[in-house]
Parts: sequence; C-alpha cells; structure tokens
Amino acid sequence: MAEEIPEQVRERARELAASLGALSRAYYVDDDPTVSDAEYDRQFRALVDLEADYPGLVTADSPTQRVGAPPAEYFDSVEHAIPMLSLANCFDDDELAEFDRRAREGAGRDRLAYCAEPKFDGTALNLRYEDGVLVRATTRGDGLTGEDITANARTIRNLPLRLPAERPPGVIEIRGEVVLARSRFNELNARLEREGTKPFVNPRNAAAGSLRQLDSRVTATRPLAFMGYGIGQAVGIELPDSLHAQLQLLADWQFSISPYVDRVEGLAGCREYYDAMAARRAELDVEIDGCVFKVDDRASRDELGFVARAPRWAIARKFPAEETTTRLNAVEFQVGRTGALTPVAKLEPVFVGGVTVSNATLHNMDEIARKDVRVGDTVVVRRAGDVIPEVKEVAERGADAQPIALPSACPVCGSAVERVEGEAVARCTGGLVCAAQRRESLKHFASRNALDIEGLGDRQIEAFVAEGLLETPADVFGLHAHRAALVERDGYGEKSVANLLASIESAKDTTLERFIFALGIREVGQTMARDLAQHFATLDALRAEASAYLEREGQALAQHPDNKAARERLMTAEGLQAVPGVGSRVAHCIADFFTESRNLSVIDALIAVGVHWPVVDVDDTPQPLAGTTFVLTGSLETMTREQAGERLEALGARVTGSVSRKTDYVVAGESAGSKRDKAEKLGVAILDEPGLAALLAEHEGQGS
Repeated sequence: MAEEIPEQVRERARELAASLGALSRAYYVDDDPTVSDAEYDRQFRALVDLEADYPGLVTADSPTQRVGAPPAEYFDSVEHAIPMLSLANCFDDDELAEFDRRAREGAGRDRLAYCAEPKFDGTALNLRYEDGVLVRATTRGDGLTGEDITANARTIRNLPLRLPAERPPGVIEIRGEVVLARSRFNELNARLEREGTKPFVNPRNAAAGSLRQLDSRVTATRPLAFMGYGIGQAVGIELPDSLHAQLQLLADWQFSISPYVDRVEGLAGCREYYDAMAARRAELDVEIDGCVFKVDDRASRDELGFVARAPRWAIARKFPAEETTTRLNAVEFQVGRTGALTPVAKLEPVFVGGVTVSNATLHNMDEIARKDVRVGDTVVVRRAGDVIPEVKEVAERGADAQPIALPSACPVCGSAVERVEGEAVARCTGGLVCAAQRRESLKHFASRNALDIEGLGDRQIEAFVAEGLLETPADVFGLHAHRAALVERDGYGEKSVANLLASIESAKDTTLERFIFALGIREVGQTMARDLAQHFATLDALRAEASAYLEREGQALAQHPDNKAARERLMTAEGLQAVPGVGSRVAHCIADFFTESRNLSVIDALIAVGVHWPVVDVDDTPQPLAGTTFVLTGSLETMTREQAGERLEALGARVTGSVSRKTDYVVAGESAGSKRDKAEKLGVAILDEPGLAALLAEHEGQGS
C-alpha cells in the first residue's frame, strides 16, 4: 500500500524544490548567486530529510537527484529518435564561400540568412523531456545509437530537470554540448592532484570522461555545464521556423546557450562573425574550436536536405590548426585492415591543439620523400580540432638525422611488404595470417554498417583475437561454444553474454549489400557495396564476373599491348566497369578479392555457418520500384529509417533526403514535421508506417 503523505509535507517539499531550482539557476545559469552557500545547503538538507522520511516524495526532477546514484554495470544503448548528425568542416574563406554558393543554389535563393554560433569543444548530449520532465539523456554515439547516461546528466547543475513551461510539449529533445569551463577545469585538476589522482589533459577530455563515469556520484563532483544548441524530436509543439528563434526558446526554458549566438546575413555576415569570434576566443572561459553556420529558415533547410550523415544546410568553420615544433625520435609502421602500412612518427611529447601529442601521422612514403622528413629532425606538428596530428614539415635538420626506410617485411607477421607501381601505399601481403589485418578486418565486419553485431566492439575483438578465440569472420558465429568462458570474463555476466550471442545470431540474417561491405574489399565502401548488390543481384554472379573480368583483362592486354585507351574500351563495355563509379583500379581490387582462394574460403565458411540474405530473382523484369523516389521522415516503430531505406532500395527505389515535385512517396512516421507538410503542399503521395509495410510486403520476394 502506498504511504500516506500529509499535504503540508508535500507543500513544504514543493516549496523547497522550487526554491532550490531558482537558486541553482541564479548560481549556475545567470552567474548571479542570491544567497550564501550555507543557506543553499540548509534548504537542500531539509529536502533530503523530507524525502528520507517520505520516499514517495522523490521525483525524477527533484534537486536531490543531482547528487548521483550508485555505480551502474554498463550503459544501455538507445536508438536516437532523430539521428544526431555530424557537420561538414571547412578551414578557409574559399571553402566557406563554396558552402554558401552550394546552399544558395540548392535552396534557390540569391541570399541566405544563417544562425551563427560558437562551436563548443566538448561532448554532445541529447536530452529527452516528456511532459516537461527529463526522462533520458544519451550520448551522440555513432549518430544513430547512443549510450543512456541519464543518471550522470542529472548531476549537471545548469541543466533543467523540469522545463519551466506552463504547457510543456509531450516530447521535446534538447541537444547541446557538455563542457568544462577553463577556470573550473583548473580548479578540478588542482583538487585531483591534492587527492593524488592523475589530472586531466584538457577540458574536453575532462568533460567526456566525467560524463561517462559508471558511478554518477563521481560525475556529480565534476563542475560540468550544458550548452544548448538545437532541438531533436518534438511532439505536441509547433517550433519556430527560424533556428535562431529556436535557440531563444531554449533560453526561455532556462537552458544555457552561448551569449554570442547571432543571426547573420549572407557570406559577408558569416565572415564577419567568424573574425569576431576568432579575436574573442582567447578571452572565453569555455573552449571553442570554430564557428557553426546553419541556414536559418526551415523552407531552405528542407529544400537542401542531407548528404550521408551531415546536413547540406550547415557547416563548421574551424579555427586554424595549432602548430608547434618537436623532435622526431623514431618511425613505426602500423598495419591496417587492407594491409596498408602507415608510417607513424614517434615524437618527443609536446602540447598542441589542447592535447599532449607523442604520435603523428606521416601518411605514406611519398609524403615522407616529398617533405624529406628524417628521424632526428625537429619537425612542425600540426593539429586541427579532431584531426589526427600530422608532421607538417621539417623545421630543422637534425645533426644525426637518418632517412626513413620502408620495411621489407610486415612488422606484425613478417610477411613480405609489396608496393604496387603507381600507388603511394605499401601493403603487407599476409592477409588474415597477419594479426593486425585480422583484428581490423573483424572490427569492420562487426561494425554497424556491416553486420551490425551489438556488443562486439573494438575492445572485445582485440581481446578475443589476442586470446585466439577469433581468427576469421566465421569464428564470430562460433563464440557460443565459448559461452561458459565468456561469462567468467571481467565486465561480462550471463545477461551481457546472452545479449552478445543473440546479436551474433541475429546478424546471420542480413542483406547482400551489407555482406559485401562487411567483407572489407579494398576501395568498396557502403555506396559501392549497394551498387554492386543491385547490379549483380546475387553473390554467385559477382564472383563469376570477377573471374571473367580478369580473363577479359588478359585478352585486352594481348590484343592491345601498347594501346591503353583501346584496352579501357574493351573493359568498360560490360561487367564490373558497367557499375557506376567502378573504374579500372576499383574493378581490379574487386576482381582480385573474389578470385583469391583465402577470401573465397572466408565467404564459404560464413555461408556454411548460416549467414544469408534475401534472394532476388534475376530476369529481364525491372525491379518493382525502379524509377520511384522515396523520402523517409519521422520515427518508425517496426524498423529504423535506415532499414526501411535499405528495403526500398533493394526493390529498385531511390531514397533521398529532401521532398520535391520529383518525389513519388513520402513515408511519414511519428513527428514527421515539415517534410510531410511540404509533401501535402506539392501533392506528393504520403504513406504511413502500415502503408509502407503493405507496399514492402507486396513487392518483396522471400529467400535465404
């Protein structure tokens, strides 16, 4: 039976919660405290005592929930209702001007207004409020799926636990960056050093590390702040068309936003804003690494749409790279998934771009020769934002400088290193014999856009490879035989192992497009994998074409040994080079892969353990949805938008990000918003989720 709480106790708890909320806003948001710390502590303790006596008083938005909770075992994965997209970057005025030109042409405007903001250097967070109360906080993750860190987010003092709105929307997601002010960062590091704990290198790492603590009570001790910059899903509210106005709405709801947010006109306005922020950067207490410019009006944004995982209507203009000099002590060669050897400079540690750098890329042997870099030189090290540090040039030749030589044998497996004439990259020839290639290939195989095996991340794969549990992709599907041993591993348990094995079993049911991408064929990305799957329809047809291609290549060389153009004409008439985007070099990579015996063994082993995909009948009949264009908007319940897009494309449809008169169908899920509105205005057919399901069921063939 629920406890009975006297009304005067409830009223006192409400008074204390309201007072503490106002005091927190004054201190953390307005930077204008109205009472002493002692008075705040007195009120806080009074509320804690009341909630201890009457546990039924505790609510998700109570100020007492900011103190953190006992440690969690792990973070749950959460699919974002609307993806958290990345932004394209530009680094100079010419690139910014090119973005403005593309945006104006795409939107059909002579001039555009932009919402301009500083680009905070922190870690992204998505806050979901239902009926005005914070119910979930998730990290960006891979943009489609993040980690649930709600307990940690509640400890952030300037983050509202309840929206101060008389009629809050049913659902609203607020997006922003968790940051640590420089002044608070210095105070935190001083405290950590006094406690004998290793200090953080920079504010960004401190913010990210604090936010992902399994023990949210630790997060509560870190002086984090949330800076809002946008809105995700919104249900039960009509948002302003202007992004600048949306940010003012966040401020009205008592979220902290940058005081430097502005609405600027055209390219000239963007440049003026950027110059002003660059001049002000050093004075700010919060670190920024550039400026963000977003097309302000909704109609233009809808017209521009998206490309890959970035909007066409926004760009980040990054500040110039920070550079410094240090000594190049040695060069090591790392081996990647395709066997590529990448030279890595081992540097005398130096602080640059906000971090301590001891490694930097040298790209390849051609770059080393072009820059004439040698071990023992003093070199210029460059770092721009999140870009991997690189050796830019030689500042001073070392007295004992030694040339850098490409190893003749792989540093990991000892196999021969081969460098094809005309290519900058040298490669280990060991294939899956090489532990480095095996490890990176397995990471790719299990990644989200490949077979999407949840719970089998980089760290797990590295451990399993080191222990001999994984050697080939087919071994992934044999992990169930090691269930007892997996349960005993640190960080594992019955539930996590059961989830991992279930995800592995589920991954057997895939698509030909995903399977081709998962194989990790050199030069074959997601788009190429999709085009190959659509062109050949079956894996057998693709394998047969690989052999036929090499035969034709031999014939072309015999017929026209001295005429490259004639050889190209013969090779592009059919087969691989008839696939969009497949030139001779890419075709050769694909053909080599599918005629290499050890690769065929991997494919056969995967099929033998049950990996399968729908079979498409190959005949002269056009695909049922060929020539149709779909736009997906809103959230779907029975599948993700990505899955729906894959199924439509498998039937020949084209899936795009923006609605126009050429669009045939708009699939409108929950919170479809402006794209549905535009479809109605243009007379474009609209399908709800049951309508989409019926359409797919009508046209999809079944197979294995």
